[in-house]
Amino acid sequence: MDRCAVFVDGAYVDKLFQHHLGGIKVDYGKFAQHVTQGCDLLRTYYYHCLPYQSNPPTVDERQRFSSSEKYFAALSRLPRFQVRLGKLEFRGKRQDGSPIFAQKRVDILLGVDMVELAATHQITRAILVAGDSDFLPAIEVVKRHGVLTVLWHGTRGGHGRQSTCHNDLWDMCDERVEIDASVANLVSR
Repeated sequence: MDRCAVFVDGAYVDKLFQHHLGGIKVDYGKFAQHVTQGCDLLRTYYYHCLPYQSNPPTVDERQRFSSSEKYFAALSRLPRFQVRLGKLEFRGKRQDGSPIFAQKRVDILLGVDMVELAATHQITRAILVAGDSDFLPAIEVVKRHGVLTVLWHGTRGGHGRQSTCHNDLWDMCDERVEIDASVANLVSR
């Protein structure tokens, strides 16, 4: 029996849909059903960070943080859905004064979960929604455990298009599906 898990890099999907697919809001319940393509779904794992809050937080920071907490709580109530949160760290300011933030722990959480499910034979297919080459070591291990890897990704470079998926990640996965406007319309809310 083919059993899969979906691993979603939330920040990647946010950026992809906001900047490359017209700002469409994703219905993650529909999205998980669409990307599994009839495979028996163990669970969808969604990885992201709560917004940064300074000490003491500003009113705007508190409001964004509260809104994100509510959103992540709503996602976690979806059937077979688990939200896994890293931490957003402040890394200084750019020359123009805009803040620099870095997600911490998100990629490693995703990689560990993917490897654990493969190594314990809970899945036969890992569906990754991401574009980052940091996942390559985890994908190598998952494949050694006999798990098929399917990458759902944004546009690839070439013909005047900006790439949203690292070439090494694209090459490493067994199967690849581009998230384009037709997919976005099917999974919008």
